[in-house]
Amino acid sequence: MAEEQGKPGKGINTGKLATSMQKRLSRAQEKVLQKLGKADETRDTAFEEGVANFNKQMAEGTKLQKDLRAYLAAVKTMHDASKRLQDCLADMYEPEWFGKEEVDTIAEETDILWSDYHDKLADNSMIAMDNYLAQFPDIKARIAKRDRKMTDYDSARHHFGSLQKGKKQDQAKIAKPMSLVEKAAPGWAQGILSAHQIAQTNLTRNQAEEELGRAQKVFEEINVDLQDELPQLWNSRVGFYVNTFQSMAGYQQRFHKDMGKLNQDLNDVMTKLDEQRLAKKAGKDWKPGPKKSEAAAANHSVTPDAAPKTDTAVAAAAGAATTAVTNGSSEALPAGVIYKVKAMHDYAATDGDELEMKAGDVVLVLAWENPDEQDDGWLMGVKESHWLENKDLLAKGVFPENFTQKL
Repeated sequence: MAEEQGKPGKGINTGKLATSMQKRLSRAQEKVLQKLGKADETRDTAFEEGVANFNKQMAEGTKLQKDLRAYLAAVKTMHDASKRLQDCLADMYEPEWFGKEEVDTIAEETDILWSDYHDKLADNSMIAMDNYLAQFPDIKARIAKRDRKMTDYDSARHHFGSLQKGKKQDQAKIAKPMSLVEKAAPGWAQGILSAHQIAQTNLTRNQAEEELGRAQKVFEEINVDLQDELPQLWNSRVGFYVNTFQSMAGYQQRFHKDMGKLNQDLNDVMTKLDEQRLAKKAGKDWKPGPKKSEAAAANHSVTPDAAPKTDTAVAAAAGAATTAVTNGSSEALPAGVIYKVKAMHDYAATDGDELEMKAGDVVLVLAWENPDEQDDGWLMGVKESHWLENKDLLAKGVFPENFTQKL
């Protein structure tokens, strides 16, 4: 007895289960009758359109969430690949090469930039996306509940209607010929039986009417709420899409701007490193003698045995220059210009008498006033742009021949 009293919820749970099963059975019967066309169904075209929009919005939001996660994963993958690439460059970069510290700094800043970009996407766009979709499951469950309550309402409505239509039939049944038992009963008993039947019929009809009222109230409450919420949710998608993609566009713009600057810095370092390489290569291949300034200093210590240069050598050099002018390009060259060359690489001047060049510059090659002062592998010239602008050959300087190509 004590154990039975200790389980007060058993009977209640059993009752709830029975009620639930009865509702499911009634709904199933109602759906069958509606499909067979034997019972009408409550229809709301505006609400059905709202549900269609809701399903479309939920599907689009789910796809957007999936694609956004894929994009975030791709950013993470690119970050990892970029970090490995930058680390590889930093490891290979020799300490004595130009810009070693700059390369290490660029690698660190690139890693930070990728991390910041990924974190902003995850902390803002992705969280906003998750919050946006979090509201759909609850509304979806309420739509399903509304459908069930609508079926209960239709079932109660049809049940009450059938009782109303059968009222006369019930009265006819009460007025039918009495059975042998009823005939055997006294007259006062027969009246009691008729009154009991009428009371039972009225009780059933009243119960059906009350059930209809309850079902209608529950259905209308949830229906009204959804009628208000579904259009609002549908219209909210515009603002959400705007905020999501505006923020993403802003993150991307800042990221690519900062990354572009880092890439430009790295490109500048690589350009300088290439110039360093070419300069070393030029020095190794040409083995140029001392430049003019060094040769002039050496001339101050001429030994007595050294014979002075004769006018014959000077005349020979002048004749060679004249011949070169005659056999140069068909284009008329300024007086004193032997030929033209084009700079194939940038050359940064390291001394006051040198000519600084950029790749693509055209230089007018001049004859040396004293050929003996010409260094091996070096030429004397003036930029063509200076000549065209000033019509003089005063801004001349020496430059490595190997950096140029004869035109």
